[in-house]
Parts: sequence; structure tokens; C-alpha cells
Amino acid sequence: MSSAKKNSERLIKKYPNRRLYDTQTSSYITLTDVKQLVLDADEFTVIDAKSNEDLTRSILLQIILEEEAAGAPMFTSAVLSQIIRYYGHAMQGMMGSYLEKNVQAFTDIQHKFTAGPGGLDAKPFSPEMWSQFMNVQGPMMQGMMNNYIEQSKNLFVQMQEQMQNQSKSIFGAFPFPIPPVPPSDKK
Repeated sequence: MSSAKKNSERLIKKYPNRRLYDTQTSSYITLTDVKQLVLDADEFTVIDAKSNEDLTRSILLQIILEEEAAGAPMFTSAVLSQIIRYYGHAMQGMMGSYLEKNVQAFTDIQHKFTAGPGGLDAKPFSPEMWSQFMNVQGPMMQGMMNNYIEQSKNLFVQMQEQMQNQSKSIFGAFPFPIPPVPPSDKK
């Protein structure tokens, strides 16, 4: 991280008493205040006051948890279960990237369609705009899955070749008779 970015980024320290201290304003703040920083697109980092461990993701997850508990949740139990299933799965990294790209695409489309003259928000995100966004998702998901399948196939072929080469090098010195190849029944 560049020093210019570090200087402009707000530093929030989390103390053992679970209080958050904003070093820029020299005051204690709440999760609601941190949420406002997110809404205002202010850059910040939350660190543990004792260990200097980065706690930013943990704090953001706490905010999401509070938002999900209050009012209408964004994630259904089925979606949360599916997300949990991806942890430790071969596609975990791809899923994270996929979600991030889709949220960014959604945000970009929303800004594009809601920005009126002079950059002011003029109209809500309509069902037609949502439909247009969803039409982009099919090809993106298909491309991602095709790429995953191709990578998996290539990895499997490489692994198979390596195993064959290792077997030849290990067992090549032994005088095993080569079994005859049975004739094929192709006509």
C-alpha cells in the first residue's frame, strides 16, 4: 500500500473492551458510525489495538449481520448455506471473485442508469434495468464455468501424465512382462 493511500485512509482501533476508536477524529465510534463510513465510501482500516491485526473484514461482517437481523434480510438461508458450502471447495476462490465482480457490475449498472444530468440521481433502478443486468449474467456465468472446466481438464491431464512418468521411473527397472493388448471388438 502506498504511503499516500495509507495517510488518506482512516485508522480505527478496536480495544479489548470492544470499543472502536477513530484516530482521525480522536473519538470513540459505533458500528453505525463505521457503516456510515462505508456508505460515504470513506477508506478505513480497523486494527486490533494490542496486536495490530487487521479486523476490517470482521467489522464489515458484523455490520452485515446487524443489517440482516434488522428488517428485510438480503440473503436467504439457502443462499447463506450455499456460500458456506463453497468454503474449502475447489471453487472457493472463483466464487469469491464471481460475487465481487457481480456486485461491482450491479453497482456500475445502477450508477449508469440512475445518474441523471449533471451526475445527480434522477430515477430508481427499474425492473427493466434489472432485467438488462440479469441478461449479462448468463454469458458471464457460462464463461466462468467453461474456464473452470477447461482448467480442471488440463490439470487432470497433467496429473495423469505426471503419475505415468513417475510410475515408469519407479517401476521401469523391474522386468515385468508386458501384458498383451486384447483385440477390440470394433467392426
